[in-house]
Amino acid sequence: MFQKRPTGMAFAGLSGMKTIEKRTGRMPVRKGNKIPINKQKRTPRRVKRTVAAPALRCRRKFLRFFPGGFSDGTYLEWERNYKWKAHLIWKAILNEERYTALLHKGRYQEIARMAAGIEGKTNFLFSFEKMALRDAIRSDEGAKIFAVGLHQYIYGKEPLEERFASFTEVLASLPRKQTRVLTWPLQTVFGFIADPREHFFLKPRVTQLAAKQYGYEFMYRSRPNWETYKSALDLSRIIKRDLSDLRPKDQIDIQSFLWVMGSDEYI
Repeated sequence: MFQKRPTGMAFAGLSGMKTIEKRTGRMPVRKGNKIPINKQKRTPRRVKRTVAAPALRCRRKFLRFFPGGFSDGTYLEWERNYKWKAHLIWKAILNEERYTALLHKGRYQEIARMAAGIEGKTNFLFSFEKMALRDAIRSDEGAKIFAVGLHQYIYGKEPLEERFASFTEVLASLPRKQTRVLTWPLQTVFGFIADPREHFFLKPRVTQLAAKQYGYEFMYRSRPNWETYKSALDLSRIIKRDLSDLRPKDQIDIQSFLWVMGSDEYI
């Protein structure tokens, strides 16, 4: 079909348009907006992306408990708010500027106690892990190793893979009384609290069960390592993409979604 003739504008007609096109190689252009008649903007069609059946089952389970998705009032009360509160406390007392200043003053014990205290107000770690951390940072040497290493992990400028590997060695080198400090929850909890946009909190059993339900091949090994952590980050990106219409804000929402899938609390 032809374009409707604009008011006050000469109309060349079909033969005229063909003559102009043949002579100049260009189609006539509207005056004013200069948009070629045959290249008017069209509304792009939305491409529907297929989500696998296991992922859809997980989505339905999550919405069965929280019909409002990540904005559901019960979800906020049960899963998100206390995690976000821990993050806000961290930003208030151990933000990069204050943390760096405390390091320069050699106040390692204070840093270690504050970090452990913020986590202590959550249920992220098992009691034996909390105790192992307290024992590890009780000495001046342990507190210094932990405080310096944690600062580098969270606020360092190196790629995450390098920072992750360095912090693994930090935890492995901490003084140990009974229980080992190097566990997945201790490796990942402080990054998660400090910056939930970048860091994922990995609870081994729950994450493995949730990944299986989601139909994802999770590359798990019991000792903290980058390959497993990257596999968890890849899973979180897939879930964030699949649930984009529910608008997950950060890794807090993704970790909470996986907790609903893998925890005995939600059956």
